[in-house]
Amino acid sequence: MKRRRTALVSLTALLAAAVTALPAAPAGADETEQVRNGAFDNGTDSWWTSSNVTAGVTDGRLCADAPGGTTNRWDAAVGQNDITLVAGESYKFSFTATGTPADHVVRAIVGLSVSPYDTYYEVSPQLSVSGNTYSYTFTSPVDTTQGQVGFQLGGTPEAWRFCVDDVSLLGGVAPEPYVPDTGPRVRVNQVGYLPSGPKNATLVTEATSRLPWQLKDEGGRVVAHGWSVPRGVDASSGQNVHSIDFGRHTRRGEGYTLVADGETSRPFGIGTAAYERLRVDSAKYYYTQRSGIAIRDDLRPGYARPAGHVGVAPNRGDTEVPCQPGVCDYTLDVSGGWYDAGDHGKYVVNGGISTWELLSTYERSLHARTGEPSKLGDGTLAIPESGNKVPDILDEVRWELDFLLKMQVPDGQPLAGMAHHKIHDEGWTGLPLLPSDDPQKRELHPPTTAATLNLAATAAQAARLYRPYDREFAAKALDAAREAWAAALAHPDVLASESDGIGGGAYPDSRVDDEFYWAAAELYLTTGERDFKEYVLNSPVHTADIFGPIGFDWASTAAAARLDLATVPNRLPGRDKVRRSVVQGADGYLATLKAHPYGMPYAPKGNVYDWGSSHQMLNNAVVLATAYDITGGSKYRDGAVQSMDYILGRNALNMSYVTGYGEVNAHNQHSRWYAHQLDPALPAPPDGTLSGGPNSSIQDPYAQSKLQGCVGQFCFIDDIQSWSTNEHTINWNAALARMASFVADQS
Repeated sequence: MKRRRTALVSLTALLAAAVTALPAAPAGADETEQVRNGAFDNGTDSWWTSSNVTAGVTDGRLCADAPGGTTNRWDAAVGQNDITLVAGESYKFSFTATGTPADHVVRAIVGLSVSPYDTYYEVSPQLSVSGNTYSYTFTSPVDTTQGQVGFQLGGTPEAWRFCVDDVSLLGGVAPEPYVPDTGPRVRVNQVGYLPSGPKNATLVTEATSRLPWQLKDEGGRVVAHGWSVPRGVDASSGQNVHSIDFGRHTRRGEGYTLVADGETSRPFGIGTAAYERLRVDSAKYYYTQRSGIAIRDDLRPGYARPAGHVGVAPNRGDTEVPCQPGVCDYTLDVSGGWYDAGDHGKYVVNGGISTWELLSTYERSLHARTGEPSKLGDGTLAIPESGNKVPDILDEVRWELDFLLKMQVPDGQPLAGMAHHKIHDEGWTGLPLLPSDDPQKRELHPPTTAATLNLAATAAQAARLYRPYDREFAAKALDAAREAWAAALAHPDVLASESDGIGGGAYPDSRVDDEFYWAAAELYLTTGERDFKEYVLNSPVHTADIFGPIGFDWASTAAAARLDLATVPNRLPGRDKVRRSVVQGADGYLATLKAHPYGMPYAPKGNVYDWGSSHQMLNNAVVLATAYDITGGSKYRDGAVQSMDYILGRNALNMSYVTGYGEVNAHNQHSRWYAHQLDPALPAPPDGTLSGGPNSSIQDPYAQSKLQGCVGQFCFIDDIQSWSTNEHTINWNAALARMASFVADQS
C-alpha cells in the first residue's frame, strides 16, 4: 500500500526527560559500546526519567517507580539519549530487568530521541521478580547521533517498580541470522479443501526425481497415495519443490495429513464448514473496526472497547473536525466509518474500494449461479443492527457509507460536491493505543478527484442495492453520487500529495482515469442513463488490458468497473466484449497459477512482492471466480478455489495469513488495539483477519533488521512492529471476504 511510516515513541515521555549529555562512543568500530553508564556505577548519570517517575540506584541497579493509572506505555519512561547509530551496522541490545509485582511488561526501545520519534527496534518482555536477562540483535536502518535507548513503563492501572542493570547497546557485532521456523517440508492448505475441489500440496525437497506420497486420515490410515511431480527451483522462494495432487480423494473429514520424503504435513480438513465460518468471520472483522461506537462484549467477546473519537477526553473526537491549516474554514461531523487499518485514520479512497468489494460480494450472491444471499443475510454477523430485516452485510457497509457521505464538501463552499481525501491525527501515535485514548487533534485533509470519484462510484452502487430496504437512503446516496460526479468533472486533476503522510497514510494516486471509468460505470448500472453510458464507451480504459500481474487495489480501480459491467444485468452496447475481456484476464491468471510451483495466480515481475500482496493475489482470484460466474467453466472455479491454498498455508513460510485459521497463522498484525503481543490485556486480531503478507520492499525498521536480502515469499515476519509486511486493512479483508464467500458457495 506504500502508505505509512509509524512512530512508536511518544513526545510525552521525551519532553519531560532530564538529559545529562556525555560524548558518545565512536561508531563503526568492532563491538563498540554505545550506552554510557549502563551498569549504573556512576549513579543515574546520563539517564533521564519522565516527570512522573522516581528513580535511583539500589543495589547497583537503576530502579524506577512508575505510577498507576496511566494510559499509554510512553506515559512513564526512563532512558538515555544521544546514542549514535550507523546505518547497516548490527547492534546487540541487552539488559537485565525485574518487575515488582511480577509479570509486568516493559517496552524496551532503540529509536530516535527527536521528532518524528521513529523506533528502530523494540521488544516487550514480560518480567518476573527473580530477574531475567534479555539480549537481541538488530541492524540500524539509519545514521543518527540522536538515538535513544528507552524503557516505557506506563499503561498500567497500578503502580509498579522496574529495576534494570547492565544495559548495553554494542555496535559491530555479527547479526544473528533470522531463520523462520517453516515446519514440515510438506506444505498444504491448513484450513482445508473442498470435497469436489482441487487438492494440491507442495513438497520442499532436494530430490530432483519423483517421490512417493501418502494421504492419511485422522486415524493414521493410508487413504490415497501417488507420486510427486518435480517442479525445479521456485523463483519466488528459492526452494526446490515438487507438486502433489490428491484431488481424487473426496471423502470429508478432519485431521488429514500428507506424508512425503519423510515429512508429515500440518493437519487439514476436507469439507466446507471452515469456509462457511471464514465467510462470516472475514465480514465480522468490520464491526470491531468501527469508529464512533462502543464495541459490545456480548457481540464480540474479548473485543469490547469504548467508542473511539466521540469527543470524550482525552479524545478530540470526529464530530467537529477542522481542516488542515489553509485547506478550509469550516468543520465537519465525520464520525463513524471504519478505522482503515492498524491506525486511527479514515481514508475515502481505501474506504471506497473496501465498500465496493463488500457490496459486490453481496451483489454477486444476487446474480451468480452459485450465489446464496441468505448466507450474509439478516442475523448472520451478530452486529447491533441484526434483526432489522436488512442483510447484515448491508448494515455493516452502511456504517462506512454514512461516513463517506459526510466527507463531501458542503454546498456553498469552494470545491462543493468533492470529497475530502482523508481524516486522521495531526501526528503519528504509538502502539498500543485504544481509539478512545487517542489524544491527538484530528484534521480533514484536502479534497481530491480520486476521493470524489470513489464516493460517486460507491454511492451509486449503494443506491441500487439499498433501494429495496431504504428508499430514502438510496435516493440520498444517488444524489450524492451525481453531485460528486459533477464536481469531479469540474475538477478532474486535483491529486493527493505524496508528502502528506504525517499522522496517516498519504494514499497518493497520480492517475484518475480509472476512477472516472469506475464511477461512470456504477452510475450507468444504477440509472441506465445515456450520459454515463457514453462516458463508459468512450473511455480509453474501457478497452484497455487492465488485468495485470499484481492485481487491482485502491489505486487501480478499473477492474471494479469491468467486473460489475460484466456481471450486473445491464444493456451496455458491446457487453459481450466486456465479458470476454474478463475471461481473457482470467486466462492469464490461470496460466500463471499453472506455471507457478506453489500454484498461485500471482507472479510479479522479478518476484518483487508488493505491499499487501496477499490481497492482490486474492483479487486476481476474484477475476477467476468472475470468469466462472460468466462461463460456468470448471477450470476457472478450480483456479479460484486453489488460489486460497497459498493464503491458508501452502506457501514457503508454511503459515496461514488469516488469524485463527490453520495450525500456524499470522496473529500479530500491526495494530494499535489488537496489540496482545505488546500488552497481554489487549486482544490479538479477531479470527478472520488477513495479514498483508510478503512485501519485498520491507519498509519498516523491524523487517529491515530481520529480512535484508529476502526473496519473494520470505519477505514477511509475523510481528506487530512490521507494518510493511504484517498490517491489516479494511480493503485487504474485503478481498478475503469476497473469496471466502465464493469458495463457501461452491459446496
